[in-house]
Amino acid sequence: MSAIDVTPAVTRHRHSSRLRLYVRRFMRNGPAVGGLVIFGLLVLLAVVGPRLVPWTYYDIDWDALGAPPSATHWFGTAQVGTDMFAMVVHGLGRSLIIALSVSAISLFVGAFLGALAAYLGGRAETVIIWFVNFLLACPPLLLMCIIATRMSHAWAMLIVVLAMFNWMVMARVIWQLSTSIREREFVVAARFMGVRSVSVVFRHIVPNIGSLLVVEFTVGIVSAVMMETALSFLGFGIQLPDVSLGSLLTAGQSLLLTTPWGFWFPSAALLLLTLSVGFMSDGLRDALDPNSAAGGKA
Repeated sequence: MSAIDVTPAVTRHRHSSRLRLYVRRFMRNGPAVGGLVIFGLLVLLAVVGPRLVPWTYYDIDWDALGAPPSATHWFGTAQVGTDMFAMVVHGLGRSLIIALSVSAISLFVGAFLGALAAYLGGRAETVIIWFVNFLLACPPLLLMCIIATRMSHAWAMLIVVLAMFNWMVMARVIWQLSTSIREREFVVAARFMGVRSVSVVFRHIVPNIGSLLVVEFTVGIVSAVMMETALSFLGFGIQLPDVSLGSLLTAGQSLLLTTPWGFWFPSAALLLLTLSVGFMSDGLRDALDPNSAAGGKA
């Protein structure tokens, strides 16, 4: 009875100690901590920003068409009189929702197929990896543009389109790591006990590559932001009256000489977002990798 009572406590203590070690290594990385702070401030701005000004992103101030930044309009206004601060805040929030959703869906699909291929092995593994390599060889931006033209420009549909072409790299990376785990004793024991393949993948393989999944999730956010920006910049993403950072850049770049604030403020928000997530990703990778010297000594 005592062994049964003590083992869960020992396991919890082990997990807690490991988490504290990861946090300590992450906090020693200055750029990573800075990225986390900036990302947190951007999320906070996307949440509370619309309440800071009396304008919405679609309200028109007929007395300030293309006006420069002022006390009334902090980021100025667009040519049509819409408040740039409200538009940037709304676009930031929309881009964050799209990026987080695409990264989560891509991670789920990539982790499942990559781990499943490694677990099944043999012909099934060959077929799955061949399919992944085939999709990687296709030009994703061209295919996304073709599919996007046949779908509505709603942001929910854009998530579907982006997720369709963002999971392959994750699947291949996770497959490569999972091939070393499929021979571990707990996976072999589960296989001989007749546990279903899906259960083995989600209960034994995926949890043992959790550190990689965290890093891949943050990398996927950057990838999704850049793909959404590229599609919107080419005119295949979110369309007016809704806005994202990519669509704001599209509208601002054509008026760069007359209303430059319509381009530089969305560009600054996009730059801060990508840099902060990039620094966080590097910090997480160093903190979770025991062989990395960037996280310092344990």
